[in-house]
Amino acid sequence: MGRHSGIDGSTAPVRPELNAARPSAVAPGQAARTPPVVEAAAAQATRRPGTLKQGATVVFAFVASVSFLLVNVVDPFSGATASPDFAAQGERFGGADVQAFDVDGEYTIDVSKEGYVVEKKPEVKLAPASTSASSGWAPPAITPDPGSAQEYAAGAVAARGWPSTEFDCLVALWSKESGWRVNAYNASSGAYGIPQALPGSKMATAGADWETNAATQIEWGLGYVQGRYGTPCGAWAHSQDVGWY
Repeated sequence: MGRHSGIDGSTAPVRPELNAARPSAVAPGQAARTPPVVEAAAAQATRRPGTLKQGATVVFAFVASVSFLLVNVVDPFSGATASPDFAAQGERFGGADVQAFDVDGEYTIDVSKEGYVVEKKPEVKLAPASTSASSGWAPPAITPDPGSAQEYAAGAVAARGWPSTEFDCLVALWSKESGWRVNAYNASSGAYGIPQALPGSKMATAGADWETNAATQIEWGLGYVQGRYGTPCGAWAHSQDVGWY
């Protein structure tokens, strides 16, 4: 048995079986063969990168297809709708008002109001009643019979300061209404007397004898004409236009 010198110089017996070379499993002249377990692990390691790449490609294709469908189904601009609450979200302008802006230098802005004039709508003035009929016909001059109702009416017209032409219109008016008859009566309307007062009892304000006295009827009739139409010719023109006065 041999001895082996240690670090400290001591010697120790060496076992022959440890120093002998271990027999090899490979026969002389043959290459060393890799164990089956190692080959399987190596093959799996070789196939793994290709499998991962293929899986990633499939996932990417699926995500792209879904995204394309969503873009066509959902309006991509649906979230771009204007909203009055948008300006209130966050500090868009650093806390400043939306309409605030800074101007470098000195500038002046002239602001003026638009001028306009309001005019009052002109009043429509009616033309005075014509002194003749709408057809242009004027009553002819009349000479009343002495002591007749027309003679009294001519004096009453002159007493009011009207010209003789007003008396001519009066004659035409009351000739049409009553024929200058004191007892002229319209059964359909109830009008009575020379001026055809409606009702006849209105003439009582001019006198109690309104039913039989021509002068009483004429005075009431002239007062009515003056208060309503101004003159006998005004009443005559109205009668010609509408058929009554």
